[in-house]
Amino acid sequence: MTGRIVVVTGTGTGVGKTAVSAAVAALALARGERVTVVKPAQTGEPDGGGGDLAEVQRLAGLVATVELVRYPDPLSPAAAARRSGRPALTLDACAAAVTAASGVSDLVLVEGAGGLLVHYDEAGTTMADLAASLALPVVLVTAPGLGTLNATALTLEALERRGLALHALVIGAWPRRPDLADRCNVADLERLAGRLDGALAEGATASRDGLLAAARSGLGPVLGGGFDAAAFAASVQP
Repeated sequence: MTGRIVVVTGTGTGVGKTAVSAAVAALALARGERVTVVKPAQTGEPDGGGGDLAEVQRLAGLVATVELVRYPDPLSPAAAARRSGRPALTLDACAAAVTAASGVSDLVLVEGAGGLLVHYDEAGTTMADLAASLALPVVLVTAPGLGTLNATALTLEALERRGLALHALVIGAWPRRPDLADRCNVADLERLAGRLDGALAEGATASRDGLLAAARSGLGPVLGGGFDAAAFAASVQP
C-alpha cells in the first residue's frame, strides 16, 4: 500500500514553504503517521550544511527526509547546477524517489524550490511537471501582503492549465500586526482560489511545540488542522 503524496510549492521564494511543510508533517506525526519529506534540490547551502530538511526535522520531529541534489549557490536548481558543474536533477530520478518514499510512508511531502515553474534542468523541467507525471495534488503557499494577488493568480492559472489539482491554499506567515493590504487580501485570495486552507502564524517556527500549536489552529482540515476560514476572514476584516 502506498501513502499519500502532496507537492508543496509557493508563489515565490521566502513565502513559508518549509514552515508549512513542517507544520503539515507535525500534524501527521501527531496522528501516528509515518512521514517523509522530499527536497528534490537544495540550493544555497554548502555540502554537509543544514538546509530545509534539517529545519523540517528541527520543527516537526522524527520525519524521514530525502534530498536528491545539492548546489551551493542560492539560485534556481538549473542555474545552480550549471554554475557548480554538477549534474542536474532528472524528472525520472525525482519521480522514482518520491514513489519509493510513498511505499514506506503514510504521507510524502515534496517541497519544491522557489515557485511552481522554477527550472530544475536546462530542458526547463519544473515541479509542475513532476506533479503532472504522478498526478499529484498541490499545496500552494502564498504571502499575505502587496503583490500576492497577482503572483497567486498566475500560479493558480498555471495549475489549471496543466490540469493539476489544488489541494490547499495557505498563507505561509500571517503577520503579528497585519496591515491594510494583508487584511484586504484575505478575502481576495479566497475568491481567487475558491478556498483558503490556512494562515500559519508568523513566528511559528521558533520552537517545535509552538509550530504544532500553530499548525493545529492555522491549517485547515484538509491538512489535518482546525483552521476555520470563515472565522479567520471575519476576524481580520478591515
